[in-house]
Amino acid sequence: MLDFFIAPAYAQDAPAGGGIAQIVMLVGFVAIFYFLLWRPQAKRAKQHKQLIGNLSKGDEIVIGGGMLGRITKVSEDSEFLTMQIAEGTEVSVQKNAVAAVLPKGTIKSI
Repeated sequence: MLDFFIAPAYAQDAPAGGGIAQIVMLVGFVAIFYFLLWRPQAKRAKQHKQLIGNLSKGDEIVIGGGMLGRITKVSEDSEFLTMQIAEGTEVSVQKNAVAAVLPKGTIKSI
């Protein structure tokens, strides 16, 4: 009765050349992954690292949360900077939180 539910397995010859096609497909997927995901992400990370390295006192910046301010102190040995968000109000911000450097005078024009 159990034989009724189990289909018999028959030995079949494997098609010739199937291994080469699978290797080509795998190489194609790796190439697509590289050009669509990995390379653009590495490029953005390199640009952000360069942006953080070029920060200096007086630069007007935007942090990730959307807050605007002017840099008043940058410490080279620390990963923090001090940003003035209003007259007499300064906050410490991680350098990695900086999203963009604005042109000079942008804060006054807002």
